[in-house]
Amino acid sequence: MGEHCHCGTHAASALSQAQWDQVDAILNRYKDTPGNLMPVLQEVQEAVGYIPAEVQQRISCQLKVPGSDVFGVMSFYSMYTWQPKGKYVIRFCESPPCHIAGAENMLHFMQEELGIKVGETTADSLFTLETTACLGICEVAPAMQINEVVHGNLTKDKIRQILADYRAGKAPDYKKLPYSTNAFRSYKQAPGELILLENVGVIDPEKIDDYLAKGGYQALKQALTGMTPEKIVEEVKASGLRGRGGAGFPTGLKWSFTRPLDVPQKYIICNLDEGEPGTIKDRYIVEGDPHKLLEGMAIAGFAVGADKGYIYCRGEYYLCKHRLATAIAQARAKGYLGENLFGRGFSFDIEVRSGFGCYICGEETALIESIEGKRGYPRSKPPFPGVAGLWQKPTIVNNVETLAAIPAIITRGGEWYKSLGTADTTGTKIYQIIGHVRTPQIVEVPAGITLRELIDTYGGGMRDGGKFKMCQTGGASAGIVGPEALDVPVDFGMAKVGGALGSGTMLVMDESVCAVDFARSVAVFFAHESCGQCTPCREGTRQLLQTLTRIWEGKGQPGDLDFLERLGKTMMDASFCPLGQTAPAPLFSLLKRFRQEFEDHIAGKCTHGVCKMG
Repeated sequence: MGEHCHCGTHAASALSQAQWDQVDAILNRYKDTPGNLMPVLQEVQEAVGYIPAEVQQRISCQLKVPGSDVFGVMSFYSMYTWQPKGKYVIRFCESPPCHIAGAENMLHFMQEELGIKVGETTADSLFTLETTACLGICEVAPAMQINEVVHGNLTKDKIRQILADYRAGKAPDYKKLPYSTNAFRSYKQAPGELILLENVGVIDPEKIDDYLAKGGYQALKQALTGMTPEKIVEEVKASGLRGRGGAGFPTGLKWSFTRPLDVPQKYIICNLDEGEPGTIKDRYIVEGDPHKLLEGMAIAGFAVGADKGYIYCRGEYYLCKHRLATAIAQARAKGYLGENLFGRGFSFDIEVRSGFGCYICGEETALIESIEGKRGYPRSKPPFPGVAGLWQKPTIVNNVETLAAIPAIITRGGEWYKSLGTADTTGTKIYQIIGHVRTPQIVEVPAGITLRELIDTYGGGMRDGGKFKMCQTGGASAGIVGPEALDVPVDFGMAKVGGALGSGTMLVMDESVCAVDFARSVAVFFAHESCGQCTPCREGTRQLLQTLTRIWEGKGQPGDLDFLERLGKTMMDASFCPLGQTAPAPLFSLLKRFRQEFEDHIAGKCTHGVCKMG
């Protein structure tokens, strides 16, 4: 390939020599890095602003990867771009939480103010307007992101002021912001002890000495100098800790499968992709206390015999990536990462990798493919990552919240942790209470709190005196519960009433919400985020959206609901991965509870007056 790719030729290029020099410097820095395609593409786009064909060709040649692979990766992740854009790229969120908060109206107003449509750039090349499936800032819905900076709780007046500030050159520097959205300590706090969020809002997250003053890295020292790897695994098993990313698999059991494998290389991966609409908890941990995550990862590495860790951070979390890079450099300088930690002969280091706009990469094998520099297609299981994961080596994949619990389990013991929460969901849990409540927020409490208490005590009750209609529990792929679930403990046992703990997000909706309109907003999300690897999901999500859109428009037909149910069952049975298998779940739940609303739409009437009938 090399003799035909003309790596040194760019005579007709739109790039300046200085830009080409930047590209080459990036390529040279990453030339020996495994899985280097994604980091190179991201840094080149940041440096140049876009990645035209000639730059893709140079990357292909220098990294010795086929040009089709470069194109394939760029076309898979939504944040890559081939063409120049405005100085400020506005990414307007249209996720279900933003949708029920009025995002569509705000987007229409934004288009009027800018004089452009979605996908266009203003004549002065200042603004490009785009939509995005989710930004991970659901507590401030409706929201948007301009370059790296989040702007939430949007109103018409606020949008006017934001645009005026940017036009006047008053663009905020995201690295100087204390947090992306809200201060955690501004929220109503639970009366009990904080474990995961104890330092958030108390220490300076960019100063390791603040973390050390709070007992930071003592758990790592205790694990390395006073415990065997086997003892650590047993302590985590005794704690009853289950994965906090949504699946709920026992953490210690997962580690115990990988620990005995006698191979020279193992990996720890932290999943900070957090792409599930409504899920915002991991961002608070990492922005406010990044060293706690690093410490948990290092302990996990020692426990299973891994010497390298990766943190896979979603592309939109710019402040998280900055805080992690700072914390990693400080931990290396202090000897908490690197070679021969605490003189035990154990070495462990961490690297941050970034997603670039792809929900499916929250699935652990798709995440692994992405780190390897590929499209994020889920793998067939078995083999599971614990046996054959990153580069086919044994790999532990845990969520941020899961790993952040490890230091406390080591210092205070598994039995102490197990004494908190419920029998099947031990420890504390970070809940996210969002949607139609007065004060959307997160709260850390022992697992098992009721939905009613989350709404009334921490959400401040229903907004504007509204009446509770339903709640989507656990994330966009979970079912809908009604008033009968208000006093059921929100733990892994919530599946018995049609809900789910999932990531711990609770999207509360009042009676202003139309079931058909909400079902369509969820279908928009899944149709956009299907990776396209398998036909049942690729075509099924599109057909769900198309059929629901017809019903939403008042053009439904008598057999549509039966078709949707048959289609959904086929997707659940035949889809390759959990995205397609669970995408119909919210619709099924809505049909079970609010079928009459769907039938009314087919008859040509939206009783809530929110759908675009006719």
